[in-house]
Amino acid sequence: MTHTLTRRMLCLSTALLTVAALAPGLAGEAKADEAPIKLGIVAPMSGPNARYGAFSMHGAELAVKEINDAGGVNGHKIELYNADSQGTPVEGVSATRRLIDQDEVDFVIGDVSSSVTLAMQPVAEDAGVLLLNAASSNPKITYGAGVGGFKWTYRNYPTDENRAYVVAKYAAEQRGFTKFAVLSVDSDYGRSAIEFTKKYLPEFKGEILSEDYYKEGEVDFRSVLAKIRDGGAQAIIMYGLADTTPIIARQMVELGLAGKVTLVGNGEFNTEKTIASAPTALEGAVEAAAWLPAWDSPESKAFVEKFTTTYNEAPNNHAYVHWDTVNLLAAAVREAGSVEREAVRDALSKIKYKSPVGEVTFDDHNQARLPMILLQIEDGKPSIKGAFTADIQYPAN
Repeated sequence: MTHTLTRRMLCLSTALLTVAALAPGLAGEAKADEAPIKLGIVAPMSGPNARYGAFSMHGAELAVKEINDAGGVNGHKIELYNADSQGTPVEGVSATRRLIDQDEVDFVIGDVSSSVTLAMQPVAEDAGVLLLNAASSNPKITYGAGVGGFKWTYRNYPTDENRAYVVAKYAAEQRGFTKFAVLSVDSDYGRSAIEFTKKYLPEFKGEILSEDYYKEGEVDFRSVLAKIRDGGAQAIIMYGLADTTPIIARQMVELGLAGKVTLVGNGEFNTEKTIASAPTALEGAVEAAAWLPAWDSPESKAFVEKFTTTYNEAPNNHAYVHWDTVNLLAAAVREAGSVEREAVRDALSKIKYKSPVGEVTFDDHNQARLPMILLQIEDGKPSIKGAFTADIQYPAN
Protein backbone atom coordinates (compact mmCIF):
# COMPACT_ATOMS: atom_id res chain seq x y z
CA MET A 1 0.00 0.00 0.00
CA THR A 2 1.40 3.46 -0.95
CA HIS A 3 0.90 6.41 1.40
CA THR A 4 1.10 9.99 0.04
CA LEU A 5 2.08 12.75 2.48
CA THR A 6 0.62 16.10 1.44
CA ARG A 7 1.82 19.53 2.64
CA ARG A 8 -1.42 19.94 4.62
CA MET A 9 -0.94 16.59 6.32
CA LEU A 10 2.67 17.47 7.12
CA CYS A 11 1.63 20.74 8.73
CA LEU A 12 -1.09 19.00 10.72
CA SER A 13 1.29 16.29 11.88
CA THR A 14 3.84 18.90 12.94
CA ALA A 15 1.19 20.77 14.91
CA LEU A 16 0.07 17.64 16.67
CA LEU A 17 3.64 16.74 17.57
CA THR A 18 4.14 20.23 18.97
CA VAL A 19 1.04 19.88 21.17
CA ALA A 20 2.24 16.50 22.35
CA ALA A 21 5.64 17.93 23.21
CA LEU A 22 4.07 20.80 25.18
CA ALA A 23 1.67 18.49 27.04
CA PRO A 24 3.31 15.05 27.34
CA GLY A 25 1.05 14.02 30.19
CA LEU A 26 -2.07 14.72 28.14
CA ALA A 27 -0.71 12.82 25.14
CA GLY A 28 0.22 9.84 27.29
CA GLU A 29 -3.21 9.79 28.90
CA ALA A 30 -4.96 9.87 25.53
CA LYS A 31 -2.78 7.06 24.26
CA ALA A 32 -3.55 4.90 27.29
CA ASP A 33 -7.27 5.60 27.06
CA GLU A 34 -7.37 4.69 23.38
CA ALA A 35 -4.96 1.75 23.48
CA PRO A 36 -6.43 -1.32 21.74
CA ILE A 37 -6.91 -4.63 23.49
CA LYS A 38 -4.47 -6.96 21.77
CA LEU A 39 -5.90 -10.46 21.63
CA GLY A 40 -4.08 -13.41 20.10
CA ILE A 41 -5.65 -16.62 18.81
CA VAL A 42 -3.56 -19.79 18.57
CA ALA A 43 -5.29 -22.40 16.41
CA PRO A 44 -4.49 -24.94 13.70
CA MET A 45 -4.68 -22.88 10.51
CA SER A 46 -2.97 -25.65 8.52
CA GLY A 47 -2.60 -29.41 8.81
CA PRO A 48 -5.23 -32.08 9.54
CA ASN A 49 -7.14 -29.87 12.01
CA ALA A 50 -7.24 -26.74 9.83
CA ARG A 51 -11.04 -27.00 9.66
CA TYR A 52 -11.22 -26.48 13.41
CA GLY A 53 -8.89 -23.51 13.16
CA ALA A 54 -10.99 -21.87 10.45
CA PHE A 55 -14.18 -22.14 12.50
CA SER A 56 -12.33 -20.92 15.59
CA MET A 57 -11.06 -17.83 13.81
CA HIS A 58 -14.43 -17.07 12.25
CA GLY A 59 -16.12 -17.27 15.64
CA ALA A 60 -13.53 -14.99 17.23
CA GLU A 61 -13.65 -12.54 14.31
CA LEU A 62 -17.42 -12.30 14.52
CA ALA A 63 -17.31 -11.54 18.25
CA VAL A 64 -14.59 -8.91 17.77
CA LYS A 65 -16.57 -7.21 15.00
CA GLU A 66 -19.75 -7.14 17.09
CA ILE A 67 -17.91 -5.72 20.10
CA ASN A 68 -16.00 -3.11 18.10
CA ASP A 69 -19.09 -2.05 16.15
CA ALA A 70 -20.79 -1.43 19.51
CA GLY A 71 -17.97 0.89 20.59
CA GLY A 72 -15.47 -1.56 21.99
CA VAL A 73 -14.89 -2.49 25.62
CA ASN A 74 -14.85 0.54 27.92
CA GLY A 75 -13.82 2.53 24.87
CA HIS A 76 -11.06 0.14 23.81
CA LYS A 77 -11.30 -1.59 20.44
CA ILE A 78 -10.07 -5.17 20.15
CA GLU A 79 -7.25 -6.00 17.74
CA LEU A 80 -7.18 -9.67 16.77
CA TYR A 81 -3.95 -11.49 15.92
CA ASN A 82 -3.69 -15.13 14.87
CA ALA A 83 -0.88 -17.67 14.86
CA ASP A 84 -0.86 -21.15 13.36
CA SER A 85 -0.19 -24.01 15.78
CA GLN A 86 -0.50 -26.60 12.98
CA GLY A 87 -2.04 -28.74 15.72
CA THR A 88 1.36 -29.64 17.21
CA PRO A 89 2.87 -28.66 20.60
CA VAL A 90 6.16 -27.42 19.11
CA GLU A 91 4.46 -25.11 16.62
CA GLY A 92 1.92 -24.08 19.26
CA VAL A 93 4.70 -22.92 21.58
CA SER A 94 6.37 -21.00 18.73
CA ALA A 95 3.05 -19.41 17.78
CA THR A 96 2.41 -18.34 21.37
CA ARG A 97 5.85 -16.80 21.71
CA ARG A 98 5.43 -14.87 18.46
CA LEU A 99 2.14 -13.42 19.67
CA ILE A 100 3.65 -12.41 23.01
CA ASP A 101 7.08 -11.22 21.89
CA GLN A 102 6.37 -9.74 18.46
CA ASP A 103 2.70 -8.73 18.56
CA GLU A 104 2.84 -7.89 22.28
CA VAL A 105 -0.59 -9.32 23.04
CA ASP A 106 -1.86 -9.34 26.62
CA PHE A 107 -4.44 -12.08 26.17
CA VAL A 108 -4.29 -15.37 24.26
CA ILE A 109 -7.09 -17.79 23.38
CA GLY A 110 -5.94 -21.26 22.37
CA ASP A 111 -5.60 -24.02 21.36
CA VAL A 112 -8.06 -26.53 19.90
CA SER A 113 -5.70 -29.42 20.69
CA SER A 114 -5.16 -30.34 24.34
CA SER A 115 -1.54 -31.32 23.77
CA VAL A 116 -0.86 -27.87 22.30
CA THR A 117 -2.61 -26.07 25.18
CA LEU A 118 -0.62 -28.06 27.73
CA ALA A 119 2.58 -26.94 26.01
CA MET A 120 1.38 -23.32 25.90
CA GLN A 121 0.68 -23.09 29.64
CA PRO A 122 4.25 -22.54 30.90
CA VAL A 123 4.92 -20.01 28.11
CA ALA A 124 1.93 -17.89 29.14
CA GLU A 125 2.82 -18.30 32.82
CA ASP A 126 6.40 -17.11 32.34
CA ALA A 127 5.19 -14.07 30.39
CA GLY A 128 2.34 -13.22 32.77
CA VAL A 129 -0.11 -13.32 29.87
CA LEU A 130 -3.65 -14.61 30.32
CA LEU A 131 -4.22 -17.90 28.47
CA LEU A 132 -7.96 -18.41 28.08
CA ASN A 133 -8.72 -21.82 26.62
CA ALA A 134 -11.90 -22.23 24.59
CA ALA A 135 -11.80 -25.72 23.11
CA SER A 136 -9.32 -28.14 24.72
CA SER A 137 -10.89 -30.78 26.93
CA ASN A 138 -8.04 -32.65 28.65
CA PRO A 139 -8.55 -32.36 32.44
CA LYS A 140 -4.78 -32.06 32.98
CA ILE A 141 -5.02 -28.46 31.77
CA THR A 142 -7.05 -27.46 34.81
CA TYR A 143 -5.49 -29.99 37.18
CA GLY A 144 -2.40 -27.81 36.76
CA ALA A 145 -4.15 -24.42 36.72
CA GLY A 146 -5.19 -22.00 39.48
CA VAL A 147 -4.34 -23.61 42.82
CA GLY A 148 -2.72 -26.36 40.74
CA GLY A 149 0.08 -23.99 39.74
CA PHE A 150 -0.55 -22.05 36.52
CA LYS A 151 -2.19 -18.83 37.72
CA TRP A 152 -2.59 -17.41 34.20
CA THR A 153 -4.48 -20.33 32.63
CA TYR A 154 -8.30 -20.33 32.54
CA ARG A 155 -10.64 -22.62 30.62
CA ASN A 156 -14.11 -21.82 29.30
CA TYR A 157 -14.88 -25.36 28.17
CA PRO A 158 -16.03 -28.65 29.77
CA THR A 159 -13.45 -31.37 30.30
CA ASP A 160 -13.23 -34.93 29.03
CA GLU A 161 -14.09 -36.05 32.54
CA ASN A 162 -17.42 -34.19 32.43
CA ARG A 163 -18.23 -35.58 29.01
CA ALA A 164 -17.17 -39.16 29.73
CA TYR A 165 -19.35 -39.36 32.81
CA VAL A 166 -22.42 -37.80 31.16
CA VAL A 167 -22.17 -40.02 28.07
CA ALA A 168 -21.49 -43.24 30.00
CA LYS A 169 -24.38 -42.62 32.37
CA TYR A 170 -26.86 -41.85 29.59
CA ALA A 171 -25.71 -44.76 27.37
CA ALA A 172 -26.09 -47.23 30.22
CA GLU A 173 -29.17 -45.95 32.02
CA GLN A 174 -31.23 -44.58 29.13
CA ARG A 175 -30.12 -46.83 26.27
CA GLY A 176 -29.33 -49.98 28.22
CA PHE A 177 -25.84 -50.47 26.73
CA THR A 178 -23.38 -52.57 28.71
CA LYS A 179 -20.99 -53.88 26.01
CA PHE A 180 -18.78 -51.32 24.31
CA ALA A 181 -15.97 -51.14 21.75
CA VAL A 182 -13.55 -48.21 21.58
CA LEU A 183 -12.53 -46.46 18.36
CA SER A 184 -11.01 -43.08 19.21
CA VAL A 185 -8.41 -40.71 17.84
CA ASP A 186 -4.85 -41.42 18.98
CA SER A 187 -4.22 -38.14 20.79
CA ASP A 188 -4.27 -36.74 24.32
CA TYR A 189 -7.92 -35.91 23.72
CA GLY A 190 -8.97 -39.34 22.44
CA ARG A 191 -7.02 -41.38 24.95
CA SER A 192 -7.82 -39.34 28.04
CA ALA A 193 -11.54 -39.43 27.22
CA ILE A 194 -11.38 -43.22 27.17
CA GLU A 195 -9.45 -43.36 30.44
CA PHE A 196 -12.20 -41.38 32.14
CA THR A 197 -14.85 -43.57 30.50
CA LYS A 198 -13.13 -46.61 32.00
CA LYS A 199 -13.22 -44.89 35.39
CA TYR A 200 -17.00 -44.53 35.30
CA LEU A 201 -18.22 -47.54 33.28
CA PRO A 202 -18.01 -50.03 36.19
CA GLU A 203 -20.49 -47.83 38.07
CA PHE A 204 -22.99 -48.67 35.32
CA LYS A 205 -21.97 -52.34 34.91
CA GLY A 206 -20.43 -51.58 31.51
CA GLU A 207 -17.44 -53.31 29.94
CA ILE A 208 -15.12 -52.60 27.02
CA LEU A 209 -14.71 -55.55 24.63
CA SER A 210 -12.08 -54.04 22.34
CA GLU A 211 -9.97 -50.89 22.26
CA ASP A 212 -8.55 -49.27 19.11
CA TYR A 213 -7.16 -45.85 18.21
CA TYR A 214 -6.66 -44.21 14.84
CA LYS A 215 -4.13 -41.69 13.58
CA GLU A 216 -5.08 -38.32 12.12
CA GLY A 217 -5.51 -38.70 8.38
CA GLU A 218 -6.34 -42.41 8.54
CA VAL A 219 -9.11 -43.41 6.12
CA ASP A 220 -9.57 -47.20 6.22
CA PHE A 221 -11.33 -48.59 9.30
CA ARG A 222 -12.81 -51.73 7.79
CA SER A 223 -10.68 -54.27 9.66
CA VAL A 224 -11.35 -52.64 13.03
CA LEU A 225 -15.05 -52.30 12.32
CA ALA A 226 -15.24 -55.94 11.26
CA LYS A 227 -13.67 -56.94 14.58
CA ILE A 228 -16.19 -54.77 16.44
CA ARG A 229 -19.07 -56.27 14.47
CA ASP A 230 -17.97 -59.81 15.26
CA GLY A 231 -17.20 -59.01 18.91
CA GLY A 232 -20.76 -58.34 19.99
CA ALA A 233 -20.49 -54.69 21.05
CA GLN A 234 -23.71 -52.72 21.38
CA ALA A 235 -22.05 -49.33 21.00
CA ILE A 236 -18.80 -47.79 19.79
CA ILE A 237 -17.29 -45.23 22.14
CA MET A 238 -15.70 -42.69 19.84
CA TYR A 239 -13.99 -39.45 20.77
CA GLY A 240 -12.70 -38.42 17.39
CA LEU A 241 -12.19 -35.92 14.63
CA ALA A 242 -15.11 -34.35 12.80
CA ASP A 243 -13.60 -35.04 9.37
CA THR A 244 -13.13 -38.72 10.24
CA THR A 245 -16.62 -39.41 11.58
CA PRO A 246 -18.31 -39.50 8.13
CA ILE A 247 -15.66 -41.93 6.86
CA ILE A 248 -16.23 -44.29 9.77
CA ALA A 249 -20.00 -43.97 9.43
CA ARG A 250 -19.96 -44.85 5.72
CA GLN A 251 -17.78 -47.88 6.38
CA MET A 252 -20.14 -48.96 9.17
CA VAL A 253 -22.85 -49.08 6.51
CA GLU A 254 -20.59 -51.15 4.22
CA LEU A 255 -19.91 -53.70 6.95
CA GLY A 256 -23.48 -54.01 8.20
CA LEU A 257 -23.07 -52.20 11.53
CA ALA A 258 -25.51 -49.39 10.75
CA GLY A 259 -28.63 -49.72 12.87
CA LYS A 260 -27.02 -52.46 14.97
CA VAL A 261 -24.12 -50.73 16.72
CA THR A 262 -24.51 -47.17 18.01
CA LEU A 263 -21.91 -44.39 18.12
CA VAL A 264 -21.54 -42.67 21.50
CA GLY A 265 -19.07 -40.01 22.62
CA ASN A 266 -18.08 -36.90 20.70
CA GLY A 267 -17.14 -36.49 17.05
CA GLU A 268 -19.57 -33.90 15.71
CA PHE A 269 -22.22 -36.57 15.17
CA ASN A 270 -24.85 -33.81 15.25
CA THR A 271 -23.95 -31.71 12.21
CA GLU A 272 -26.11 -31.80 9.11
CA LYS A 273 -23.12 -32.69 6.94
CA THR A 274 -22.09 -35.62 9.14
CA ILE A 275 -25.60 -37.05 9.39
CA ALA A 276 -26.09 -36.76 5.63
CA SER A 277 -22.89 -38.76 5.02
CA ALA A 278 -24.45 -41.96 6.43
CA PRO A 279 -27.89 -41.42 8.02
CA THR A 280 -28.46 -45.04 9.02
CA ALA A 281 -25.11 -45.26 10.83
CA LEU A 282 -25.68 -41.97 12.68
CA GLU A 283 -29.26 -42.73 13.71
CA GLY A 284 -29.38 -43.08 17.50
CA ALA A 285 -25.87 -41.69 18.02
CA VAL A 286 -25.35 -40.13 21.45
CA GLU A 287 -23.15 -37.11 21.96
CA ALA A 288 -22.36 -34.64 24.72
CA ALA A 289 -21.43 -31.18 23.51
CA ALA A 290 -20.54 -27.83 25.00
CA TRP A 291 -22.95 -26.28 22.51
CA LEU A 292 -24.83 -27.08 19.31
CA PRO A 293 -26.75 -24.99 16.78
CA ALA A 294 -30.10 -26.40 17.88
CA TRP A 295 -29.72 -25.04 21.42
CA ASP A 296 -32.85 -23.06 22.17
CA SER A 297 -31.89 -19.66 23.59
CA PRO A 298 -32.33 -16.22 21.98
CA GLU A 299 -28.61 -15.43 22.18
CA SER A 300 -27.63 -18.75 20.64
CA LYS A 301 -30.15 -18.42 17.82
CA ALA A 302 -28.95 -14.88 17.07
CA PHE A 303 -25.35 -16.12 16.90
CA VAL A 304 -26.26 -18.94 14.51
CA GLU A 305 -28.14 -16.56 12.23
CA LYS A 306 -25.38 -13.94 12.13
CA PHE A 307 -22.60 -16.52 11.64
CA THR A 308 -24.48 -18.26 8.83
CA THR A 309 -25.20 -14.95 7.10
CA THR A 310 -21.59 -13.81 7.41
CA TYR A 311 -19.80 -17.02 6.39
CA ASN A 312 -22.42 -18.83 4.27
CA GLU A 313 -22.31 -21.94 6.46
CA ALA A 314 -23.68 -22.95 9.83
CA PRO A 315 -21.34 -22.64 12.82
CA ASN A 316 -19.97 -25.67 14.60
CA ASN A 317 -18.96 -26.02 18.25
CA HIS A 318 -15.51 -24.48 17.68
CA ALA A 319 -16.99 -21.36 16.12
CA TYR A 320 -19.38 -20.92 19.04
CA VAL A 321 -16.91 -21.48 21.88
CA HIS A 322 -14.42 -19.00 20.42
CA TRP A 323 -17.14 -16.43 19.84
CA ASP A 324 -18.38 -16.94 23.39
CA THR A 325 -14.88 -16.83 24.91
CA VAL A 326 -14.09 -13.50 23.25
CA ASN A 327 -17.32 -12.18 24.77
CA LEU A 328 -16.36 -13.65 28.15
CA LEU A 329 -13.00 -11.87 28.01
CA ALA A 330 -14.73 -8.61 27.08
CA ALA A 331 -17.04 -9.04 30.07
CA ALA A 332 -14.03 -9.55 32.37
CA VAL A 333 -12.41 -6.36 31.04
CA ARG A 334 -15.64 -4.47 31.73
CA GLU A 335 -15.83 -5.92 35.24
CA ALA A 336 -12.20 -4.98 35.87
CA GLY A 337 -12.67 -1.46 34.53
CA SER A 338 -9.16 -1.86 33.17
CA VAL A 339 -7.13 -3.60 30.48
CA GLU A 340 -4.33 -4.39 32.93
CA ARG A 341 -3.57 -8.10 32.87
CA GLU A 342 -3.80 -8.77 36.61
CA ALA A 343 -7.00 -6.77 36.98
CA VAL A 344 -8.66 -8.73 34.16
CA ARG A 345 -7.44 -12.02 35.60
CA ASP A 346 -8.86 -11.15 39.04
CA ALA A 347 -12.17 -10.13 37.46
CA LEU A 348 -12.36 -13.41 35.57
CA SER A 349 -11.94 -15.38 38.80
CA LYS A 350 -14.96 -13.64 40.33
CA ILE A 351 -17.13 -13.27 37.24
CA LYS A 352 -20.72 -14.41 36.83
CA TYR A 353 -21.03 -14.37 33.08
CA LYS A 354 -24.33 -15.08 31.36
CA SER A 355 -23.55 -17.23 28.32
CA PRO A 356 -26.15 -18.49 25.82
CA VAL A 357 -25.95 -21.92 27.51
CA GLY A 358 -26.04 -20.78 31.14
CA GLU A 359 -24.20 -18.84 33.82
CA VAL A 360 -20.42 -19.25 33.87
CA THR A 361 -18.33 -19.08 37.03
CA PHE A 362 -14.82 -20.39 37.72
CA ASP A 363 -13.59 -22.75 40.41
CA ASP A 364 -10.24 -22.52 42.21
CA HIS A 365 -8.55 -24.40 39.35
CA ASN A 366 -9.71 -21.66 36.95
CA GLN A 367 -12.10 -24.12 35.32
CA ALA A 368 -15.46 -22.84 34.15
CA ARG A 369 -18.47 -24.54 35.66
CA LEU A 370 -20.48 -25.31 32.53
CA PRO A 371 -23.43 -27.52 31.66
CA MET A 372 -22.99 -30.08 28.89
CA ILE A 373 -25.74 -30.58 26.34
CA LEU A 374 -26.62 -34.21 25.71
CA LEU A 375 -28.24 -35.09 22.41
CA GLN A 376 -29.32 -38.09 20.39
CA ILE A 377 -29.78 -38.32 16.62
CA GLU A 378 -33.44 -39.12 15.96
CA ASP A 379 -35.00 -39.26 12.49
CA GLY A 380 -31.89 -37.69 11.02
CA LYS A 381 -31.82 -34.69 13.37
CA PRO A 382 -30.20 -33.94 16.74
CA SER A 383 -32.68 -34.15 19.60
CA ILE A 384 -31.63 -32.43 22.83
CA LYS A 385 -32.09 -34.61 25.90
CA GLY A 386 -31.08 -31.99 28.45
CA ALA A 387 -28.13 -30.13 29.95
CA PHE A 388 -26.07 -31.87 32.63
CA THR A 389 -23.29 -30.71 34.94
CA ALA A 390 -20.66 -32.74 36.75
CA ASP A 391 -18.28 -31.41 39.38
CA ILE A 392 -14.68 -32.32 38.65
CA GLN A 393 -12.98 -34.48 41.22
CA TYR A 394 -9.43 -33.13 41.27
CA PRO A 395 -6.53 -35.38 42.22
CA ALA A 396 -5.09 -34.77 45.68
CA ASN A 397 -2.05 -32.49 45.62
